[in-house]
Amino acid sequence: MSSSLNVEGATSPKVDTKTRKTTNWPLLLLSCSFVAIGIIGGPLLSRLYFLHGGSRSWLSSCMQTAGFPILFLPLLSLFLQSRSQGESASVFFMEPKLFILSAIIGLLLGLDNFMYSLGLSYTPVSTSSILFSTQLAFLAVFAFFIVKQKFTPYSINAVILMTLGSVLLGLRSDGDRPAGVSNAQYWLGFILTLGSAAVLGLIWPLIELSYSKSKRPVNYGVVLQFQTNLAIFATLFSLTGMAINKDFQAMGKESNEYGLGNGMYYLVLAAGAVVWQLSFIGGLGVIFCANSLLNGVLSAVLLPITNIAAVIFYHENFNGLKAMSLVLCLWGFVSYFYGEYTMNKKLKNSPQTQLSDDSNKNEVLSPV
Repeated sequence: MSSSLNVEGATSPKVDTKTRKTTNWPLLLLSCSFVAIGIIGGPLLSRLYFLHGGSRSWLSSCMQTAGFPILFLPLLSLFLQSRSQGESASVFFMEPKLFILSAIIGLLLGLDNFMYSLGLSYTPVSTSSILFSTQLAFLAVFAFFIVKQKFTPYSINAVILMTLGSVLLGLRSDGDRPAGVSNAQYWLGFILTLGSAAVLGLIWPLIELSYSKSKRPVNYGVVLQFQTNLAIFATLFSLTGMAINKDFQAMGKESNEYGLGNGMYYLVLAAGAVVWQLSFIGGLGVIFCANSLLNGVLSAVLLPITNIAAVIFYHENFNGLKAMSLVLCLWGFVSYFYGEYTMNKKLKNSPQTQLSDDSNKNEVLSPV
């Protein structure tokens, strides 16, 4: 799954804080709207594809990143802005080292998208979204080993709560299976969705590690280039899978037999690609205008809305154990991000940070 659930950068990358002076509220509100559309609409559209006869998991995974050309517009705008300020192209574009790292991580993201898509084909949206929210627990573990982020009582509590939430979901698999899905298929979907959460939990610390390898400050332009490259290579990974699985040859027949009609088949795919990318852009915007903490809080707030939408539109069963699992995962979210908030507050109030802020007040800020 792409950045749809947006615990993106929860291990905050070392982004150049001199790139913004005050909060751009219109951009922040627009970015939050994009995140909401992606988190709620992305899984629903992917599930809609499978519900009415779609069966190509590689195709579904490709749609999660195939909308990357949308990212070229903000990139072009930033490039023209930097050129108008007299900056050379070599200063604007990211370093070759970051390009290579983003390509490698992009292939890993492509694998993650395939696992998520195949898992979603066998599990309800409500179950899948709760399982995928456990990426935060995996992120805390991988960040400890990769970027040496210390465990706190809050992050440990989050890992335990989200693990319990996943266990609860597995206790009532019989009553949660979609029609036509066997017990073996359901458990395969369950494991794949949990696995995709683990892979995404690995990806974010790897991105942070990549940013730390940069010799130049990582500004919004570099972040956007990095994320665009991720999407390109993830899409290439999915296209390769589609070619091997002969999905291109099968699309014509599948569209003709699609339950909602031929035209709706392509509309669902196109809408999914756009919605996933809106989430992608929105997550970057929220991190740039505010911080990764707000991005994670948005994910926590929108998780129950995604579940409610799945119950309303797809009439999915929402039993007591699933409700308890949702509460545990939300509790884990709150615990983790409260811990991040208190830690960031302590760092902000430290004498060293205040001295650094004072020294930067009179500097000319670049918008790129």
